[in-house]
Amino acid sequence: MPKQFPPSELVINNDGSIFHLHLKPENLADKIILVGDPGRVSLVASHFDSKECEVSNREFHTITGKYKGKRVTALSTGIGCDNIDIVMNELDALTNIDFATRTEKPEHKTLTLVRVGTCGGLQPYTPEGTFIASVKSIGFDGLLNFYAGRDEASDLKLEAAFKEHVGWNLKMGNPYVASANEELIDRIAGDDMVRGITVACGGFFGPQGRQLRLPLMDPDLNQKIESFKYDDLQVTNFEMESSALAGLSALMGHKAMTCCMVIANRVAKKMETEYKGDIDGLITRVLDRI
Repeated sequence: MPKQFPPSELVINNDGSIFHLHLKPENLADKIILVGDPGRVSLVASHFDSKECEVSNREFHTITGKYKGKRVTALSTGIGCDNIDIVMNELDALTNIDFATRTEKPEHKTLTLVRVGTCGGLQPYTPEGTFIASVKSIGFDGLLNFYAGRDEASDLKLEAAFKEHVGWNLKMGNPYVASANEELIDRIAGDDMVRGITVACGGFFGPQGRQLRLPLMDPDLNQKIESFKYDDLQVTNFEMESSALAGLSALMGHKAMTCCMVIANRVAKKMETEYKGDIDGLITRVLDRI
């Protein structure tokens, strides 16, 4: 007997759409561009040749259409790995669960997902405007630790080396290391994006070493992160979603990666707030290569 997913686990709205995203299976393309900002979905879709549907609920804004003959979905996730947990589980359900019978489909379908976002650069060679592809993502969020198969989907050697290098305090949770899909990295990053290790943080302030009125658990953590090297990779940037996207996609059998434009260089202590026009160049690169 195929496993049944009860209404409390797979929540389907009365119109047949998935609970949070409000999408129906037919609304979703196999190629998906994820952005954080709901407003950025319209920027992605402004390049489409045609649009077939547009759906919004809370921070989740979706437009599906055609770009140069390719069917593409642009979808906003909001901020943080907790939202990626919602988005990835609901996208996978839309793709690989039969809503009529509430059972898993006999043939698995693989989605291709590219997150296009912004980040903080952590190296002298990642100034504002740099495009970075996350080959590995160190998750400070802890999300993947709640799923069976966490170790199989993680780079345990890199995880151990990182924790030893920084003297990781387990009061901050246990980090995990997720890998982007190699074929997708090669195709999307090309020769015009820096490839590196990304730290995905569970917050914008303390977890990224920003100190306002509250003191930090480890005031020297950022300096230790910046000096970490593993094989030929360094930690190039901070952001807040890449680890959950790569980790959950690996567990679910999807192809995923994150590429971001640097809008702040934490080493130089510089920040560019008027970046929204510049990120369009990264969006068009991804649309052409996805």
